[in-house]
Amino acid sequence: MQLDIINFDGKSVGKVELADGVFGVAPRADILHRVVTWQRANARAGTHAVKTVSDVAGSGRKAYKQKKTGNARQGERYNVHMRGGGVVHGPVVRDHSIDLPKKIRALGLKMALSSKLQDGNLIVIDSEKVKAAKTNTMAKQLKKLDLNSVLFVGAAELDENFKKSVANIANVDALPTIGLNVLDILKHDKLVLTADAVKSVEARLA
Repeated sequence: MQLDIINFDGKSVGKVELADGVFGVAPRADILHRVVTWQRANARAGTHAVKTVSDVAGSGRKAYKQKKTGNARQGERYNVHMRGGGVVHGPVVRDHSIDLPKKIRALGLKMALSSKLQDGNLIVIDSEKVKAAKTNTMAKQLKKLDLNSVLFVGAAELDENFKKSVANIANVDALPTIGLNVLDILKHDKLVLTADAVKSVEARLA
């Protein structure tokens, strides 16, 4: 399938041929869901933890004698039902990551790209390079192109001026091709690839 290549002024400067094996895959919600779940699970740190009775610093002696105090009998003063005591059934350090075959990950990425193309939300630009890092100027350009929620994807490295220009604009993210992922594609309304990024993505997923 052919798609117009535009510049930041919205003018067509050429055409690009998109590979059907990458941009023409029928999306499946179950595959996309599996990939997003895998991404979000792997992003969890799993470092949350609380102190149990054995972890609380202090003596393990009996709180007070068994009888003739007028109080209910108690054992350790740092038991789970005592003030300042341990926590029962609390979170522990663990690994939340899950496994997902590489074929499914690659398929999910192809489906995410294809869904953007099918919905008319995929745009190809000639280059992301700008002369100077100007957030205000970039914001006006994006508004002119009706890009309110957009993910920009460049080739191996993004232009530094461009990265600085979009860094503080809400709902606008920029990634090199190696960082392209299903979650970021789906959470933005539009996907913008540079002409070089199209070649890199197709080489990566071929």
